[in-house]
Amino acid sequence: MDSTRDPFHDGERALQARAGMQARMAEIGPRAIRDHMPDQHRDFFARLPFLVVGSVDVDGQPWASVLSGPPGFVQSPDPRTLHVAAQAPAGSPLAAHLRVGAPLGLLGIQPHTRRRNRMNGSVTRASEAGFDVEVEQSFGNCPKYIRTREAFFFGDDEQPAPAQPLAALDDAARALITRADTLFIASAHAAGVDVSHRGGAPGFVSVGPGDVLTLPDYAGNFFFNTLGNLLLEPRAGLLFIDFDSGDLLQVSGRAQIVWEDEALAEALAAHPGAQRLVRIAVSGALRVPGGLPLQWSTTGP
Repeated sequence: MDSTRDPFHDGERALQARAGMQARMAEIGPRAIRDHMPDQHRDFFARLPFLVVGSVDVDGQPWASVLSGPPGFVQSPDPRTLHVAAQAPAGSPLAAHLRVGAPLGLLGIQPHTRRRNRMNGSVTRASEAGFDVEVEQSFGNCPKYIRTREAFFFGDDEQPAPAQPLAALDDAARALITRADTLFIASAHAAGVDVSHRGGAPGFVSVGPGDVLTLPDYAGNFFFNTLGNLLLEPRAGLLFIDFDSGDLLQVSGRAQIVWEDEALAEALAAHPGAQRLVRIAVSGALRVPGGLPLQWSTTGP
């Protein structure tokens, strides 16, 4: 691996500079963000019953999706490749994007151990049996703000109900968002796609007038992968999971990073550790009833 390469793009570097961390990230980045998966990451992905995927549609709108299967449905045959033996539901934004050469962002997360690893790359093979992704960036994330629950795949052979398009959030969607303690956010830039985890106490995401979502952005690893993307391309995709029913809510919208306004100090005081806000004006949504065949056991706070 070239230890002198810069793994960050202009948006990420701009936010690192604003935080006073650009020199430090220039030193850490080439060591932490690899062009291959270490063995511990390869083994980690193979243990997972679900995988979060970030993609973009034909209009460039990012979407966050999730695939599931018995542990082992994701395998790494070599350090530069991840094989996923799962199909995206027909008609879904992800299914439309799964073609050779398409960029994807992948997040493996094991909530009960609070481990999470990211892998961004491009599709090298796609078929009815699954797809392969070639690694471009591989790196781990800290365990902060992950709700400790364990997922178990129960092998439901039934196809999920078709996705229900929502022109605007309805009461059920708003209720799911406002009680959520976990979401996943997909973002994109000219060269690729990324998907990341966000978490907090239930209610950390608020729904305001006009279906504008507000979520605190907490101190993290200072890579600014998500916010750096949003600085260059403000469109984002969110995924909310109903851990009781398995229903999924995929939200598309346009993001604004809030550094200062009259509401900021009050909002940050309500979310200790938050440093800024992200507001997302919802442009559309999809509800997938029973879209995730997993059962969850809450193991801690």
